[in-house]
Amino acid sequence: MRMTEISFGGATPIDGYGPGFFRVAGQVLEGAICVTLTGARGWGGYEDAATLLALVGEVDVIFIGTGAEMTHIPRDLRARLEDAGLGVETMNSPAACRTYNVLLSEGRRVAAALLPV
Repeated sequence: MRMTEISFGGATPIDGYGPGFFRVAGQVLEGAICVTLTGARGWGGYEDAATLLALVGEVDVIFIGTGAEMTHIPRDLRARLEDAGLGVETMNSPAACRTYNVLLSEGRRVAAALLPV
């Protein structure tokens, strides 16, 4: 099997995660976060639609990591994001981190909004 190193260029990958934190581009961030091509910032969770809506025009899809387990996000949050033209994919946070990194390495316009595990 041939192994190929992934290149993110100047993009911001998710390096890892653990109980209550994420490591993004070498920096440890505690609590819920939102990660985009250009960096990471705190996210207020499901009640903080404004942070995600600010990404309209910048990203096509937001991966919402629901913590350690896969759960549904509030219907009104999903509706607001989709009405604004954002694709929404929910999965547990570890899967959201992996999916974000793979699509980021392909040059896709993605973001991840993540609740800690």
